[in-house]
Amino acid sequence: MSRVASLGRREIIAYGAFGLPLAFAALPLYVHVPRLYAGELGLPLALVGGVLLAARIVDAITDPLIGWAADRIAARRSCLLAAALLLGLSLPALLAPPAGAGAAWLLGMLVLVSLAYSVATIVYGAWGAEVAPTPELRTRFVASREGFGLAGVVLAAALPGVLAGDDGEAGGLARLVWIFVPLLLACAAWTLICAPIAPPPRAQALPLLRGLSDALRDAGFARLLAVFAVNGIAAAVPSATVLFYVADVLQADERAAGAFLVLYFVAAAASLPLWVAVSRRIGKRRAWLAGMALAIVVFAWAGVLGRGDLFAYGLICVLSGIALGADLSLPPSLLADLLARAEDQRPGGARAGACFGWWSFVTKANLALAAGLALPLLALLGYTPGARDTEALAGLAAVYAGLPVVLKLGAVALLWRWRQELEPAAQASPVTALKEVRS
Repeated sequence: MSRVASLGRREIIAYGAFGLPLAFAALPLYVHVPRLYAGELGLPLALVGGVLLAARIVDAITDPLIGWAADRIAARRSCLLAAALLLGLSLPALLAPPAGAGAAWLLGMLVLVSLAYSVATIVYGAWGAEVAPTPELRTRFVASREGFGLAGVVLAAALPGVLAGDDGEAGGLARLVWIFVPLLLACAAWTLICAPIAPPPRAQALPLLRGLSDALRDAGFARLLAVFAVNGIAAAVPSATVLFYVADVLQADERAAGAFLVLYFVAAAASLPLWVAVSRRIGKRRAWLAGMALAIVVFAWAGVLGRGDLFAYGLICVLSGIALGADLSLPPSLLADLLARAEDQRPGGARAGACFGWWSFVTKANLALAAGLALPLLALLGYTPGARDTEALAGLAAVYAGLPVVLKLGAVALLWRWRQELEPAAQASPVTALKEVRS
């Protein structure tokens, strides 16, 4: 009981603070980088998509390895500090490339940024899963992290347009890094100094390959990861194509694109308390299904918009942002519940680091696969940035809105099919869990 009582609002907020710079870094990485290198630097769309996919192949090796190592290293704070410093050095080099930078520069900086981001997110996620002893507290820790993360995304979405001058989007991104670095250091200090210390992880004596494969052999985790992957690709396709959609389908300027992104992420942030309350009432799995259903309806509408439909698209941004709140808060909380259940059944068997290693890999693979598939598909359909012919714009609208709907339907089918495996973790009562902690 003493451990539950010691985790108050101040400690939960301090833990969540580091989510702000992490999300701040992620948005330009997956939204602005394709347009920066394809539009401003003139690299072919298919080449940019291929480089993004190649960087994720590197992640296929590093992320699970980082997760395995995290189970053997108790120094969560030291790892987080090292990752923050590397991120603060590599992201500025990616967003403000030197003259003549090409595919090799893009690939090298993506690998460095991804390595720093992987270490940070895996260690940070495992820390949050280990520190909270009840399902309700785990949801609150995740909501705090994602709430700060959405604040970071809103800043990253709004600032490039605000900071853009005569040198356009590229200049805005170059100036963005002067805000990012001090923000990263300040939030990292807040979390590292003030967040609660997780119980030291149990010694993990499993060898590398067995430690990683054992995580995937857990049926509940493997199925949750599969649903998360399909749903994540559906959410990532619009992230990789939204700037093209706004510029060429809606034919709005860069400032409008920034405003739409802000609407989207503000709505997501505002919806987090709603999804926490809904999940408490009907369970996390059912609440996540409701969020997916809302996203399907909204994106089906986005596929029929055209030039000047700015008000309708603004409403779509708000509604899809609300749906995003479910995607951000509920799957990690379900994962934390599964880890807690595994620990109860077999002490030392939860392997939080290995599971979050696979989780981080799938998160980034979703984004990279979305870019690696959507951008070449746009080129195949005859779309190029700035296109105005009807067939090219129809292809862009189909990729931006239609493909996510199909993938979301697949995620809904999988989550419904595996509801029995995920239901016990999703429906765990906070009152029951608190009684278990007391006993």
